[in-house]
Amino acid sequence: MDVGEWLRGLGLGQYEATFRDNAIEADVVPDLTESDLEKLGLPLGHRKRLMKAIASLGGASPSPAPTPAPSEAGSAERRQVTVMFCDLVGSTAMSARLDPEDMRTIIGAYHRCCAALVERHGGFVAKYMGDGVLAYFGYPHAHEHDAERAVQAGLALVDAVPKLATTSGPPLKVRIGIATGLVVVGDLVGSGAAQERGIVGETPNLAARLQGIAEPDMVVVSDSTRRLIGNLFNLTDLGARELKGIDGPVRAYAAICASAVASRFEALHADSMSPLVGRDEELELLLRRWSRAERGEGQVVLLSGEAGIGKSRLTAALMEHIGGAPHLRLRYFCSSQHTESALHPVIVQLERAAGFTHDDAPKARLDKLDALLAQTATTAEDASLIAELLSLPNDGRYPALSLSPQQRRQRTLQALNAQLEALARQTPVLMILEDAHWTDPTSLELFGRTVDRVPGLPVLLIVTSRPEFSPPWIGRSGVTALILNRLGQRDVAVMIDSVIGNKNLPANIRQDIIERTDGIPLFAEEMTKAVLEAESEGEAQRTAAAVPSPALAVPASLHASLMARLDRLGTGKEVVQTGAAIGREFSHALLATAARKPEAELDAALDRIIQAGLVSRQGTPPQATYLFKHALVQDAAYGMLLREPRRALHARIAEAIERQSPETAEAEPEILAHHFSRAELAEPAARYFERAGDRAAARSAYAEAVSHFSAALAQLERQPASAELGRRELALLLKHGPALIILKGLRNSEVEPIYQRAYEIAQSLGDQPGLFKALWGLWFSANLSGRTDVARDRVNELVVLGQQSGDEALLLEALHCRWSTAFFRGDVAGILTSVDEGLKLYDSAKHGRLGAEFGGHDPGVCAYTVSALGSAQLGCLRDATERIERGIQLARALNQPPSEGFAIMNALTTYQMIGDRETVLRLTSRMTEIAERFHLPAQRSLATFMAAWARACGDNLEAELKTMEAEFPRVTVMGPIPVFYSGLLAGVRLEAGQAAQALELLNDVLKRVKEPNVGLYLPEIHRLRGECLLRLDPTAIDDAVPEFETAIEIAEEQQARIFQLAAAVSLARATAAAGRPQRGIAALSEIVGAFSDDHDAPQLPLARTMLAGQRH
Repeated sequence: MDVGEWLRGLGLGQYEATFRDNAIEADVVPDLTESDLEKLGLPLGHRKRLMKAIASLGGASPSPAPTPAPSEAGSAERRQVTVMFCDLVGSTAMSARLDPEDMRTIIGAYHRCCAALVERHGGFVAKYMGDGVLAYFGYPHAHEHDAERAVQAGLALVDAVPKLATTSGPPLKVRIGIATGLVVVGDLVGSGAAQERGIVGETPNLAARLQGIAEPDMVVVSDSTRRLIGNLFNLTDLGARELKGIDGPVRAYAAICASAVASRFEALHADSMSPLVGRDEELELLLRRWSRAERGEGQVVLLSGEAGIGKSRLTAALMEHIGGAPHLRLRYFCSSQHTESALHPVIVQLERAAGFTHDDAPKARLDKLDALLAQTATTAEDASLIAELLSLPNDGRYPALSLSPQQRRQRTLQALNAQLEALARQTPVLMILEDAHWTDPTSLELFGRTVDRVPGLPVLLIVTSRPEFSPPWIGRSGVTALILNRLGQRDVAVMIDSVIGNKNLPANIRQDIIERTDGIPLFAEEMTKAVLEAESEGEAQRTAAAVPSPALAVPASLHASLMARLDRLGTGKEVVQTGAAIGREFSHALLATAARKPEAELDAALDRIIQAGLVSRQGTPPQATYLFKHALVQDAAYGMLLREPRRALHARIAEAIERQSPETAEAEPEILAHHFSRAELAEPAARYFERAGDRAAARSAYAEAVSHFSAALAQLERQPASAELGRRELALLLKHGPALIILKGLRNSEVEPIYQRAYEIAQSLGDQPGLFKALWGLWFSANLSGRTDVARDRVNELVVLGQQSGDEALLLEALHCRWSTAFFRGDVAGILTSVDEGLKLYDSAKHGRLGAEFGGHDPGVCAYTVSALGSAQLGCLRDATERIERGIQLARALNQPPSEGFAIMNALTTYQMIGDRETVLRLTSRMTEIAERFHLPAQRSLATFMAAWARACGDNLEAELKTMEAEFPRVTVMGPIPVFYSGLLAGVRLEAGQAAQALELLNDVLKRVKEPNVGLYLPEIHRLRGECLLRLDPTAIDDAVPEFETAIEIAEEQQARIFQLAAAVSLARATAAAGRPQRGIAALSEIVGAFSDDHDAPQLPLARTMLAGQRH
């Protein structure tokens, strides 16, 4: 046979050169397999055409060798395999009447036909046994619907074998038996040419026995195979048969032909939900809370429990019970891949509620959104914000809003809350937030606001989470915490019964499941299903034993149970693993691109996965979306992927998203970053993480921003060093630093290493602007850590760099650093001088951006509020108040909440120092609002601490002291001036009669002072120490007086007059009580003389009264 001519005759002449280059001659052609053709690069349709032509060649070639198992099959493994046994009818009589060479020709043609058709349907010819052929479907490579493939191959053989050419006599006929079950396969048996992959188990024997009861040209299948193929084929029930070597009667079926069912989903899909077991009390509680909500008494239930415990099933039961009552359901699903994607659960819910489909044009989506929002009479401004949240373009139907990122963020959250309130005015609302342990910070903030509003609305909000999540709403009005515990053994037994229905499950296997699942409902259900799918009691026992005890690591054990099911999915396992890599929810289009499977095969795989109960589908392909029914199913499927396939899969997913969904790349770059990082493609991963950080920072979502920038830097570390990489790293470090400062507080230990690294890179690159910013970070760290001598040196360097740059903004920032260092040193004159220089340069229009680049607050705001402290120390309280108000008003005009929070922080320090508790309390309320709105834990702790100080008097003293003690560890770590916070706490301890504890704290502060006599509030530390010594021992005047005098000395050097006045008052009282008032009066006279009549320092009237009394 001329191979080229043969190919041309098939219309495939384009492959002549390919065959020639690979030395494929005529004698080799009959041995070609579909796998061989795929390796040659032939597409599916051409492979099928060639395999059909090869099968019809016949000829006198000897029988092909059994298909060798590929090396990647590895060692023996436990698998579900469909075994086909095919026997040539009447071969003994035929061999008696035919010449041996003629018989050889017939057997050879028969074997080649079997090999071609088996391989065409994805099977593996394991062995030729004279006129018999043994084939596996599901080994060495599993395929979707291997049982179906086996039946199709059997029916194809019944059709093709009679058409083979014979020298004489009637057409050939075959009998075929097919069985499916668990086997151990893969051991190498024999040696040399006789070597084969052995198979152990009941299934091969059953297939051979079923072949024995088949009529000529009949395919007989086992009951296990029938259950897998559903009604894809027309079957005839042959009844229960006694088979040699098989225990008990075996039900058998004859496969006649493929059925007329339009889709595999219709043939195989069965959706069922197990009944709720052991949760009667919990369900009753939810129903009571719903009744209250219906009456307008909004409720929140925090439903917590470990993975697989039944949180979702309980909420489903509630929905079943209230299904007939008028209400609206809002369901939000958090995702482990979107923990840093701001408002992801809300966006997905809105898209579903609006009915968006994959192929909707922007206008269609906007129209659908308008229809949705019309139900709540949403304002045009709110509609504009919600459309923007959904990444929809404004085609002119909404007003263009000129808002800063912070304003836009706040208005968006307000608009979302307004939606809920409008819906609740129409009908009671059931809200469910699932898997809150994976929520992003912005969504957490939104639902926190919802919790605040629920009590006055007909709303029941259920929040499900795993134990590691700590809801910040426990203890609030209308909030109930409900923890789901593991089921008892009796409840697990009931659950098993609900799964098995009327099927028989041996008592020993039932007890094994009860003991091994350890009360986890999902585990019990999945393991029972895996056992029920076993072929026999022996195999059921092995299946149960194959799953290790969950003990404490339930998800890993559940993964083992699900793996037993996933392994039986054939190539469906690859599809479900691909989906798991994409995420909890995935689209058909993205899956098709990433999976790289023919459409029919992909559809078949998806149908079987759905039929197996692992995934649900919404819509019709190719617009369909799929959702894993439980996060643990996704985890188990993903966990089966080896490193290299996993890496390649994530790369395909990321590249597909870039090509197919550029809007996703723009709106949610963190998704692409996730996939590129899992693909170990560091460069694009870093790029998308940086974009995600930029978007988050622009929205004031600082928790997400810090996470993304950190991830981007980690990806850069995996790339080879270069100047360009250095520039990228420098830029990232200089974004990461300010975001981290805003999020975690001014004294966070992570800040200095970031700027140290940036400084080194900027120096090596000769990048002056970068060097300035890096040096600023090093100054900042030194300043906040109390090394103000180092900070002062770095300030001088910054001033020089600012002057050399010719950039007024950089010079202003250098002066900003100078007055800040003066503030931390307690240098009143230094503060006021530097502020005056800085304000001469400052222009809010030109310099408003500096806050985002340097430390998170505006230099003008800082100038006014820091200098207020200087004015207050000089006794100019009216001027101090005016400066504070100017600073706060400037921050609000700039619409910079972090700057406003910073201004209030400085104001709190000033008002505390002058003893204005009422104003402190008022400002802490505003500071708390800002901290909660922008997820700023440092400012939240400081506000709580300062509010407690303001209330710590009279009957409130003990309670507020406890609050201060609780917050103290946090504020000293995150707040800017730990000496100040220590002094406040020590003062309240002293007032509460805890002088010893106060003294201990003050002693500890003095041990940590790095520069003698330098530091804000240091005079007060010494003064308080003297007061503690006297409180503990009124006669310890000689110990206390040096402390008061040290306080006076330091305050005088710092020009901190109100501290000097307070110390002088304490000294005067102590010396007067000891009967030697002269030293105290002299010190008091000196500082009182420094104040004019216009000054209004808080203790000045008292000091003057004391002096007047001494004169008389």
